[in-house]
Amino acid sequence: MAGLRRISYLWKDVDAARNSSTAVSLHSHTNQSKETLDFLANLGNQYPLLRPILARYERRARELYGTPLKYAAAYWTPPLTPKLAFDLESRQIEERLNLRPLVSITDHDTIAAPMLLRTVASARHIPVSVEWSAPFGGDQAFHLGIHNLPSDSGAAWMKIFEEYTASPDEKRLTEILSALDALPNVLIVFNHPCWDLYLIGKEKAAQRVQEFLAANHQFMHAFELNGLRHWRENREVIQLAKQWNKLLISGGDRHGREPNANVNLSNASSFTEFVHEVRYEGRSHILFMPQYAQPWKHRILQSTLDAIRDYPDFPLGSRHWDDRVWHPGPDGVMRPASELWPTGHAPALLSFVIHAVRLMGTSPVSDSLRLAWSESRELRFALGEDAIG
Repeated sequence: MAGLRRISYLWKDVDAARNSSTAVSLHSHTNQSKETLDFLANLGNQYPLLRPILARYERRARELYGTPLKYAAAYWTPPLTPKLAFDLESRQIEERLNLRPLVSITDHDTIAAPMLLRTVASARHIPVSVEWSAPFGGDQAFHLGIHNLPSDSGAAWMKIFEEYTASPDEKRLTEILSALDALPNVLIVFNHPCWDLYLIGKEKAAQRVQEFLAANHQFMHAFELNGLRHWRENREVIQLAKQWNKLLISGGDRHGREPNANVNLSNASSFTEFVHEVRYEGRSHILFMPQYAQPWKHRILQSTLDAIRDYPDFPLGSRHWDDRVWHPGPDGVMRPASELWPTGHAPALLSFVIHAVRLMGTSPVSDSLRLAWSESRELRFALGEDAIG
C-alpha cells in the first residue's frame, strides 16, 4: 500500500504528472459560500489591543444603524461565481499539467454551486459536494468535505446536515457519518484537521480532534493536506494520519482567484472512479503546485486582497467588497453592508483600512513583503516527504 501514496512538488519534479491522465481539484469555494465573520469577535479575546477598536465599532453600529454588530450572523462571500471558479480550476489543470480536469467544489453548507453548474454543458458531470461545518464538543466544529453525494438525494442530505447543526448531538453525528459511509460512491474528507479555526487553544483543539476521531475515524476516508494552510500545520496532519492509519488527500481551499495550490493526480475517467481509487484501492498522489512554495503570509494577503477588491465587470450586487459582506439590518433581514451605510458609503476609518490593505498588494510593497516573508529553504526541507503511506 505504501507505494500507492505519494506527495510530489511541481517545483521539484516538472514531470511529476507524466504517468497520470487526470488531475482532481478538491475543496474550493464560490460566491455561494457563506464565510463567517465571527472570528472578528474572537480576535478581541485573543488580542487585547483590538478590544477598544472593536468596542468602538460595536457602539457606533448601535448609534448609526440601530442594530448591534452580530459577528456570528454576519458573513462574506468569495468573489468568483460557480462558473468562474470551475473554469479557473479546470484551466490550471489543462494548461499547467496538460491533464483532464475533475473539479469538486465544496462551498460551506450549501450545494447551490454544483447544482447550478450541472445546468452548464461543460460542467454537467461535476459532483454534488459540500463542506459541512459539523459542531462537536460544544466549542468546535469540524469541516468535513462530503464529495459526490447522490444527485437525487443531495437536498435531503443538506436538510439532515442543517438539522444536526441546529441541534447537535454527537451520537447523531456518528449515525449520519455512518450512513454517508454506507454510500459506496461518497468520499468523506476531514478538512484541515489540525487548524484551531475557532481559536479555542491549540491543546484543546487537538483534544477535540482526538475525541472526534475516537468516535468516527472509521468513517473518514482521508485527511486533507490543505493548500492554503501553513506547511507546519500540514506536517502535523501527516503525523495525525500516521497515528490513525489514514490516507492523505489534497484540498486547495481556494477562496480567491489563485487556483488550488494542490491537486490529486489520477488515471480516473470520472469522479466516481476517483472515489473508488481513494476508498477501496488506497491510492492518493498529491501534487503541490508552485504557488504553495510562495511565502504563506504573502498568499494569505493575496487571498484577502481578492476578497476586498472591486470587480467592475461582475454583475451588479457583487462588484464592490461591501456588496459581498452581509449583516442583519434593524429588521433582522440579512442585507449587504452597502445597503446598511447611513451615508451610502463605508465609514471613513473602515475605508482607510481597506485602502491600506489594498496598498500592500501593489508593487513594490508586495514584492518587498514577499521577500521579507520568504521561507523557501524551510519549505523545501519541511516538505521533503515523497511517500506518505
